[in-house]
Amino acid sequence: MVDRVCLGAVTGAHGVRGQVKVRPFTENPDDVAAYGPVEDESGDRRFELQVTGRHKDGVIVRVDGVADRDAAEALRGTRFYVARSVLPEPSDGEYYHADLIGLAVVATDGRQLGRVTAMHDFGAGDLIEYVGADGRSQMLPFTEAVVPEVDLAGGRLLVDPPEGLLD
Repeated sequence: MVDRVCLGAVTGAHGVRGQVKVRPFTENPDDVAAYGPVEDESGDRRFELQVTGRHKDGVIVRVDGVADRDAAEALRGTRFYVARSVLPEPSDGEYYHADLIGLAVVATDGRQLGRVTAMHDFGAGDLIEYVGADGRSQMLPFTEAVVPEVDLAGGRLLVDPPEGLLD
């Protein structure tokens, strides 16, 4: 399991008083600020966050110490992380995306398809992105029908893609 989990990413400044727009990667968008201070990807900077509103793609956040638009804009692209230990354990059948990255993707017929490189949600549900031995990237829907088994301890996803999807 991973030590840190990304809760969201700054997509830009909001207004002139230092607030930022954040695309949350949490089930509840307000939870980007619910687990205490967050860190940037390197772990060098820590931030206290307060959700102040919503926008079409996420939440508006006040970042402690950021007081103007220029400082807010400088945070664009920053990802906010927390220690895995402060997060609740996922319910049965639920997973943190970070725990799925790196798992082997194995077809129900035993074929090794590749390794999970990313998880995406473009609005119609989660997608698994994996890279095969040929270096090509593929995507599969992360549904119970297509991914009947997630074996975190064994380091693999068992997949049963619909006929023709992998052709």
